[in-house]
Amino acid sequence: MYHHQESFLYTHFEEICEICKQYDVAFSLGDGLRPGSVADANDEAQMAELKTLGELTHIAWKHDVQVMIEGPGHVPMHLVKENMDKQLEYCDEAPFYTLGPLVTDIAPGYDHITSGIGAAMIGWFGCAMLCYVTPKEHLGLPNKDDIKTGIITYKIAAHAADLAKGHPAAQRRDNALSKARFEFRWEDQFNLGLDPDTAREYHDETLPKDSAKVAHFCSMCGPKFCSMKISQEVRDYANEHGLNGDQEAVMKGMEEQAEKFRNKGSELYQEV
Repeated sequence: MYHHQESFLYTHFEEICEICKQYDVAFSLGDGLRPGSVADANDEAQMAELKTLGELTHIAWKHDVQVMIEGPGHVPMHLVKENMDKQLEYCDEAPFYTLGPLVTDIAPGYDHITSGIGAAMIGWFGCAMLCYVTPKEHLGLPNKDDIKTGIITYKIAAHAADLAKGHPAAQRRDNALSKARFEFRWEDQFNLGLDPDTAREYHDETLPKDSAKVAHFCSMCGPKFCSMKISQEVRDYANEHGLNGDQEAVMKGMEEQAEKFRNKGSELYQEV
């Protein structure tokens, strides 16, 4: 800008391609006009630059240089798909990677969440790589705990996108954890999760004893109101009474409880 000249990286791009081809260097083409707020999302400047990135992509491919395209940024949810579709169109489906995008600007300190929402969406729509965001984004330099939080958030977003796209491995992992939860295999639940240490820590805050690792409840619902435990009891009841399926067992059990209720006078509230 000081010399009022175009960037040499742009004016000498073909020469740079020839050099990078010799060393098998891939390009990451950045988007300097990416939206810095949701108010700028998908504006004329962003889309014009995206078209230029598409032109540079074809030049690089002509020289047998691999390319990936950097994306935004700040994009509200209703514009995320359009952003992905335009990139695929203008850049001829070159791999796209994004920082988020952040779907709202109102949550400093929680931008790992605002961006994780957008990351899950754009990952589902076809983004090739997600660049993680920490809680310190826009506020300061992250520490190691912020880094962990950002990475875990984006592993969740990536997995959610894989699940939405129908990747069998993603579905198998969800199924495995759900089965472990239903069967109260606590250690398997922890270890199948993305952050076993945190899951174990949260569980042990209220139920720290080793015996709690085989208990058929947690501290949320307790031993009497756990939906998983009740579902198992319904199945056991059906098997013991030779009933055809869980629904029949539920109806039979409800009839028995209704009879007990009537025998006690049909009173909702009783003195203790």
